[in-house]
Amino acid sequence: MRTLFLVPTDLERQVLAPLVAPAVGRDDRLELCGFGPVAAAARTSLLVARHQPERVVLVGIAGRLDDRLALAAAYRFQQVGCFGIGVGSRDDFIPAGSLGWLQWPGDTADGSPAIGDAIACATDGIATPRADLLLTACAASATADDVLARKRAFPTAVAEDMEGFAVAFACRLAGVPCEIVRGISNTAGDRDQSRWQTTAALHAAGDLAAQVIARAS
Repeated sequence: MRTLFLVPTDLERQVLAPLVAPAVGRDDRLELCGFGPVAAAARTSLLVARHQPERVVLVGIAGRLDDRLALAAAYRFQQVGCFGIGVGSRDDFIPAGSLGWLQWPGDTADGSPAIGDAIACATDGIATPRADLLLTACAASATADDVLARKRAFPTAVAEDMEGFAVAFACRLAGVPCEIVRGISNTAGDRDQSRWQTTAALHAAGDLAAQVIARAS
């Protein structure tokens, strides 16, 4: 199966590339998707059109919104949501879907489906650690209040990142399955990087991604 393997930043790629290399086939591609939702959406659309993959696997780090996710562990996410598109901010924020607004209404001409505030990820196949909702935002949580605002809007969210929804959105429009693997590097809202476990989280994510790629090939 022809796979497009996406990594947000070069820092992540330096660690992940050698870990997934044994599972990456001749027809697979490992590319940067960029940092943040705008770059990730644009870059993923370009790469999917260029390489015509049969599936996309996004891999990187994330911050946990729920202590049931372990630091330095990796998970495949069953769905990915979007925080920040809607009305208001902090405690007054209302997601677009709650207001009755779709982020994409669908298009019968090209068969693209309607897209709201959450997109299901491809998680079929091998038995691996899984988590429910990954929440994508333009800015990571800086405080405990930021975390509460995200959980208030999306109660089932267990982790946050800055690219997942954008990558999944581009894939959904193109009709390509998207999987998301994230290693948990920190607790969301904790900006003291001395407590982060970035390298261990990336190693866990790389190992899990290699299993996903190898078993589904």
